[in-house]
Amino acid sequence: MTDLYNTIRGTLMFLLAQSTVWYQLNLQFMDDWVADNKWSMALFGVPISYIYLYATEWTVKGFGGELWPGRLIGFATGMVAFAFLTWFHLNQAITLKTTVTLALALAIVVIQIIWK
Repeated sequence: MTDLYNTIRGTLMFLLAQSTVWYQLNLQFMDDWVADNKWSMALFGVPISYIYLYATEWTVKGFGGELWPGRLIGFATGMVAFAFLTWFHLNQAITLKTTVTLALALAIVVIQIIWK
């Protein structure tokens, strides 16, 4: 049985982690200092790892000990975060192909949450 509180909490943490990773990896294309000092962004790896650890813990609890649903939710939140942040910061269009991919990512999350 799905524990909705932990599932939502874990999903939000995955969204936070995926968004933070987007900045960690892509800020180099928006800021020359970051591009020249990649080591500084690598330091964010430790706190990001803690976010992923809690996201995984809470989604596993949310799905009664099952690991796969949390992994798929992590993937789907990464797709959403990447698409939005790439569009927002780098003005790269969300094409029809990206829209379909995002719809499939949403379908993955919905299936994991409602399928018993």
